Amino acid sequence: MKHAFWLMLLSGLSATGWTTEPEWNQFRGGRGDGTSQATGIPTTWSETDHVAWKTPIWGKGWSSPVIWKQQIWLTTATLDGRRLAVMCLDRKTGKILHDKTVFAPKNPQYSHPFNSYASPTPWVEEGRVYIHFGSLGTACLDTRSCDVIWKRDDLPCDHFRGPASSVSIAGNTLFLPFDGSDLQYVAALDKRTGKTIWRTDRNVDFGGKGGAYRKAFSTARIITHEGRTQVVVPAAMATMSYDPGNGRELWRVTHGGANVSCPPLFQGGVLYFNSGDVTNRLMAVHPGGRGDVTKTHIKWSTMRGVPSRPSVLLIGQSIYMVNNTGVASCVNITNGKTRWTTRLGGKFCASPILIGKRIFCFEEERGICHVFAADPQQYRQLATNTLANSFMASPAVTDGLLILRSRKHLYGIAN
Repeated sequence: MKHAFWLMLLSGLSATGWTTEPEWNQFRGGRGDGTSQATGIPTTWSETDHVAWKTPIWGKGWSSPVIWKQQIWLTTATLDGRRLAVMCLDRKTGKILHDKTVFAPKNPQYSHPFNSYASPTPWVEEGRVYIHFGSLGTACLDTRSCDVIWKRDDLPCDHFRGPASSVSIAGNTLFLPFDGSDLQYVAALDKRTGKTIWRTDRNVDFGGKGGAYRKAFSTARIITHEGRTQVVVPAAMATMSYDPGNGRELWRVTHGGANVSCPPLFQGGVLYFNSGDVTNRLMAVHPGGRGDVTKTHIKWSTMRGVPSRPSVLLIGQSIYMVNNTGVASCVNITNGKTRWTTRLGGKFCASPILIGKRIFCFEEERGICHVFAADPQQYRQLATNTLANSFMASPAVTDGLLILRSRKHLYGIAN
């Protein structure tokens, strides 16, 4: 009965997602894959053209904005991590509706200057928003009053360079990876109360390597394959699948690497995920079997042009990606062969998104957005747009509005 429930739930979500455009309510959007069929989004803009509103955002935070109806939610933090807050803005005007400090740790652990204390992206749904700051705290708030319903700050982990894994929810269960230099585990919480349902250690053999080699920043992906529902969570060195009901490990693929941040994608009975820094592999994996399936279930893998920070896009029979150093490429999902590649220049950390048949990707330093066609045959540039600030956070989109978080502002881009 348990698996039947999860299958019914995910089937319903999938059906809803493709018949009506879902709210961009989580990292990588309502489908969790960075794609949208939103209409009315311009291809070109500047500081003076197609900017519906522009709102200063205090502090430092790389979390993506999320949307529910007329509200936009995001997190931010002071540079020293002693104030961790959530903000809510009006979708139409960009006016700040709520600005609430939820956690105020006295001695926050170290966060590398490249990262922020507010990098994990929230999850929002009707009446509730779930925010996460790694081991510094997780909370659920009422979206109308911004009152705290529950919060936790007792899930330990030395993130070593700061947190970044985002919230993932299925049914009434909230899944959180904690992959630090000291502890590596996945926790499942009851989203209604915040109480722990299960906690499962990763049990990875790091071969004596410590620190950066043990870290990961990925977000859980819930899938159903051949009647079995799974929570798939990449980690340093390996990617694991768990039973969402009890946290038991179902299978793992050992691939090396660390600092992996890209959530897995799933289509046609095949999972696609990255290994992170060091190995920089993109893999296609059959999500069946039990135990270590490294030698039996990897369909193909490639290291050419693979990112370790920006997530990838799966569109039709192709994967589109832009790596950390600005190389864009398209890969055939059947065999992992590169269809085309081109150099955009610049550095990239934010994840690209697909709107209709256009791909938007945002540079880390120069405030440039590259727009190109989702064309498997060739790279076709459609536009290059520049704003005054650079981008670390991934964008969000809803009908008629593209929401961009720069280092200092939140933009509403519209026709």
